[in-house]
Amino acid sequence: MAQGRILRRFGLAASLGIAALVLTGCSSEEVLRFGWPEGVTPQAERMRELWTWSVLAALVMGILMWALMFWTILFHRKKKNSPEFPRQTAYNVPLELLYTAAPFVAVCVLFYFTVVVQNYVLEKDENPNVVVDVTGFQWNWKFGYRTVDMGGSVYDGADQVAEEATESEPFDPESGDHHAKPGPIHGVGVSDLSYLNYDKIETVGTTEEIPVLVLPTGNRIEFNLASSDVIHAFWVPEFLFKRDVNPNPLNNNSDPVFQISEIEREGAFVGRCAEMCGTYHAMMNFEVRAVSPEKFADYIELRKPVEDGGEGLTNAQALEAIGESPIAITTHPFKTDRTDRSASVAAGE
Repeated sequence: MAQGRILRRFGLAASLGIAALVLTGCSSEEVLRFGWPEGVTPQAERMRELWTWSVLAALVMGILMWALMFWTILFHRKKKNSPEFPRQTAYNVPLELLYTAAPFVAVCVLFYFTVVVQNYVLEKDENPNVVVDVTGFQWNWKFGYRTVDMGGSVYDGADQVAEEATESEPFDPESGDHHAKPGPIHGVGVSDLSYLNYDKIETVGTTEEIPVLVLPTGNRIEFNLASSDVIHAFWVPEFLFKRDVNPNPLNNNSDPVFQISEIEREGAFVGRCAEMCGTYHAMMNFEVRAVSPEKFADYIELRKPVEDGGEGLTNAQALEAIGESPIAITTHPFKTDRTDRSASVAAGE
């Protein structure tokens, strides 16, 4: 009688849980994402699928273990008014072998699919359509277009003059002498920034303006990451992929390059720094604006310097010219003087 009452209560609780899930109006896709944001790239979808199947496998294992525990509690307990204990079993070799082998097989299967998805996410094409230089600094972002190939002629956006000027000035900051002894970091000074890339078309964030990175849908995009000071992190939640942004990444044994095969739909997506990088880390936001390939081609032509046959417009002017909002629409600038890095100022505001 008691056992039947317990089973009925268990069934009622399960029914109420299912009913609550249905009444919330969540679609099956939302439920199976288990809290993950909706991705906008094929890589994001593959990672979401890995997450979904991993959680489902964990739930199946959990339900199996709960069922075994409840079965043991209900049907193998000492009967009331009976002096005898239930039949005891020990040293069941086949069962113990199963307990040992099953977790091992589960780990191997999970490891296999993790490696498959990881290899897909980290895959790189030799000829991406757009190469973007991303530079993080305290506490904002600089975006530049290294190369752009939208099916026609390839635009080389590297600013060779700026890069050569930077590379020709490594120095030891303590002496101030350009011909001083080699600095402490691979022969250069701690303030050397010659590893950074500079481009003719750049968007630089400020305290008053959130930087908007304009990208085309349906094209492979490569990101080349570097920091000019401390470690930052480039994170767009809809990409479902965070990458550290290191100072002098190659000399720090890190791969600063990753690609996405395409952005699948147009829209505006907030980007964040996901690495604690100092006083105003929480304010280091940016926006990815995904537009059609036609709009992106027009945008690049509008932003090209006049000497390259473009109009030399600013980022905001070019966005407005192609019918987009000239300012970020997913996040807003913060009224903070980010040039002052003292913690006491932030605490007093």
